[in-house]
Amino acid sequence: MPAIRLFGLPTDINSSFERGAAAGPAAIRAALRSDRGNLASELGPEIGVDIAFADDGDLPLGEDTPRDDAAIRRHVAILHEDGEIPLALGGDHAVTFPLVEAAAHCFGPLNILHFDAHPDLYDDFGGNPRSHASPFARICEAGHAARLVQVGIRTLNRHCREQAVRFGVEIVPMTDFTADRVPVLAGPLYISIDLDGLDPSAAPGVAHPEPGGLTVREMLAVLHKQTAPIIGADIVEHHPGRDIGGVTAIAGAKLVRELAALIDRNGTYRP
Repeated sequence: MPAIRLFGLPTDINSSFERGAAAGPAAIRAALRSDRGNLASELGPEIGVDIAFADDGDLPLGEDTPRDDAAIRRHVAILHEDGEIPLALGGDHAVTFPLVEAAAHCFGPLNILHFDAHPDLYDDFGGNPRSHASPFARICEAGHAARLVQVGIRTLNRHCREQAVRFGVEIVPMTDFTADRVPVLAGPLYISIDLDGLDPSAAPGVAHPEPGGLTVREMLAVLHKQTAPIIGADIVEHHPGRDIGGVTAIAGAKLVRELAALIDRNGTYRP
């Protein structure tokens, strides 16, 4: 089974409204290691016991997007060369672009499962084409997505609707949502989880809360039905300054455990 390497990306320089997500990796990591819980997953295996799992800590990112992107790409490339699976903690959602770019360089175009309240397809948000509102536009226009399925979307404006049509994005909105409406994707599979895809009652600690979102149980149902080998994943946009009682960090830590178990269960991707 593949070894999983957790690492943090403490940057929020591409946040469009309010910074704070740079502190997300440390908060999720603290919840993961807290004695309030344990490291077992609902799929059965336990991190560090049944699942090969290591934590590389946070990458030393700065206030320079091109330099940070290069550091992220290098780290992911090294992990893939060693046959390990990157599991990244953001940081704002802009980090998903270099994560996917590096994975696509190794595996070719990816099938991507993206959980979010927002489609993040803006061509250029607020004069910043690398905004956290734009990573999937950059991913699609670069040809890194063979298939992009977005789950939990509930703020689709005209521009992003046009972008979704342009790029052939498959959107599963929250209106009349059931897990059965989400397809089972083939490999190589990449999973990106923006914590604001969850309803604010389950994840208040985000900069852009949007009512009417996924429950944790619905998100897990979609994840657990995926059977393809996973070549990378990220959990992004936790803003500890907006959290209440640490519940968003706890949800993030649970998702780390469940993603690790899913990566372990689904095995290694072989072209």
